[in-house]
Amino acid sequence: MIDLYRLVKSAVFTVDPETAHGLTIRALASPFAPCVRRAPDPRLAVSAFGLDFPNPIGMAAGFDKNAEVPDAVLRLGFGHVEVGTVTPLAQPGNPKPRMFRLQADHGVVNRLGFNNQGHAAMRARLLARKGRTGIVGVNIGANKDAADRVADYVAGIHAFADLASYFTVNISSPNTPGLRDLQARSQLAELLARTLAARDEVVAKGGRRVPVLLKIAPDVDDAGLDDIAAEVLDKRLDGLVVSNTTLSRNGLREVTLGREAGGLSGRPLFRRATVALAKMRLRVGPDLPIIGVGGIDSGETAYEKIVAGATLLQVYSGLVYEGPSLVGRILDHLAARMSRDGVASISGLTGRWAERWAAVDPDA
Repeated sequence: MIDLYRLVKSAVFTVDPETAHGLTIRALASPFAPCVRRAPDPRLAVSAFGLDFPNPIGMAAGFDKNAEVPDAVLRLGFGHVEVGTVTPLAQPGNPKPRMFRLQADHGVVNRLGFNNQGHAAMRARLLARKGRTGIVGVNIGANKDAADRVADYVAGIHAFADLASYFTVNISSPNTPGLRDLQARSQLAELLARTLAARDEVVAKGGRRVPVLLKIAPDVDDAGLDDIAAEVLDKRLDGLVVSNTTLSRNGLREVTLGREAGGLSGRPLFRRATVALAKMRLRVGPDLPIIGVGGIDSGETAYEKIVAGATLLQVYSGLVYEGPSLVGRILDHLAARMSRDGVASISGLTGRWAERWAAVDPDA
């Protein structure tokens, strides 16, 4: 698989990134999609928010926006996959072109704008796979023109409560105007209260209790992180996802493409996202699960994300540059580091260097 991706990577990079993404989804939906057969390492298993993950590596939201290929993704060796972001109504997103590879930086800029087929289309696909194994989280969002954006998140809970392994409430995309305002404390308090109330309504009617996580931006200042942590703890949220893409363009080599509007992901995001992760770990304490996302493209960066405070990890942009074998290389590296560090479980590494990472200047 490593050699195959290296052979085709140069050809893939001649194609517009959004077109290449569409071709990847089609390939995974075909009968010839690859399948990685790997013996599970019990040391890499993680228990978090009531779920048992076979390994800590997940596919981040944004890859499989419409739940077209979650099982094919899991067969690549991922411990979980997060589909979406999905909004109640289908929407086209922002005008094209809206994805840009920053090859010199191993980064990606996107301003997709929650393009997706809506609740009904995703629900039909998830219903078709009901009863299959594998952890599939649903990342929910709000339509761009929604009069009551919080109501859109409530609708997402009701739409997928019987199908989602967990929910991620995404209020951190920079590509829907005003969406990040929901991270402000007063608005966040209302959002979490109404969203969790919707989850509790489902439980009261005999449904199962689905964990709810919150995905935040890496650009929140310390006071904002204080407010988010306070609301997360007060509302007894099940976990956090840190982080989404960044608006920062600090230190880029691809200056021209770096000026494109949108969120930056990939290697340039790693430091900023990891600092935000560590700061949140120190604020919420050792027990709240946090999924670390942003700039993971090697076993070394995955390890650093965990010791900064991550319980679980997610990758996406790193796969663009490293290919699907990245998952196995990360797992091998983590297992080797655990042996070297004398750690019996991957969870034993979580947050051991949080204070060190929290003190790092993200713009250095």
